[in-house]
Amino acid sequence: MDLPVWFEVVTLVTLTLLLIVDLLIVTRRPHEPSMRESTAWVSFYIALPIVFGILLLIISGGQASGEFFAGWVTEKSLSVDNLFVFVIIMNQFRVPRRYQQSVLMFGILLAIVMRGVFIVLGALAINQFAWVFYLFGVFLIYTAAKLAQQQASGPHVDEKFDSPLLQRIGRRFPVSADYDGIKFRTVVDGRKMLTPMLIVFVAIGSADLLFAVDSIPAIFGITQEMFLVFTANVFALMGLRQLYFLLGGLLERLVYLSAGLAVILAFIGVKLVLHALHENNLPFVNGGEPIHVPQISILVSLGFIGATLAVTTVASLLKTRRDKVRLR
Repeated sequence: MDLPVWFEVVTLVTLTLLLIVDLLIVTRRPHEPSMRESTAWVSFYIALPIVFGILLLIISGGQASGEFFAGWVTEKSLSVDNLFVFVIIMNQFRVPRRYQQSVLMFGILLAIVMRGVFIVLGALAINQFAWVFYLFGVFLIYTAAKLAQQQASGPHVDEKFDSPLLQRIGRRFPVSADYDGIKFRTVVDGRKMLTPMLIVFVAIGSADLLFAVDSIPAIFGITQEMFLVFTANVFALMGLRQLYFLLGGLLERLVYLSAGLAVILAFIGVKLVLHALHENNLPFVNGGEPIHVPQISILVSLGFIGATLAVTTVASLLKTRRDKVRLR
């Protein structure tokens, strides 16, 4: 898949400028966005990848465009699941609404950096070792099983996010009871202390790391083009901050999201294993010779992902509506 160098450069420069503008808006005017402001930004960040996908279709053809759209939809779905964890963190640490934009912006930028590193490592591994497809495929199927178990155990918005690192920070360093803007350190009664904001940032960073580990194998199951993998991830993460404020309570109504993501990740995992068998070079599998198995096309992948998300959303909204009627 050959894309013009100028197109890749212009795309990366444009994405960088958009992220800088977004960062300046947050740092210069920390506030809780209105519904109108959030809607306008979310609409813009959804229209942007659609336009980009159309440009890919014109410049490089249907294969590149199809892979990008399938990757973007998958990563966007996983990023919405990311929002559930952000909601948990914000609620657990009682982050004031006016500072939540800054926390989310940090989380998004860190997620882009982490995913960029994982993309490079993943691409290098795939180029050197074809058996990595087996590893990614099995990992995604395992992740799908965990999500299915999570769905069966109840809505994950009620879970608490915690980690040994957070516990160590709380035990070893004095932490103030109140926030001091977005500062990490403050002075209380002449004593220097850490603020809860540092703990929040560590929690967000830990969540980003976990989601990066899950999302990169998923996108490599759709396309191995580094440019498409990276742009699909960036487009999926952009606008996540505004989406957080726009969705609000709607996140709690997507009760079957874990089940939908489990189906999608399992599908991509199977697709990766089939691709690994087709490219097989492991000496203990079929004598190191490729196995001619059916390959799942990008159109089938895109259709399956879209249909799964549509069914998940409709089923979730119908269930929450029925539950609300029963409580009356």
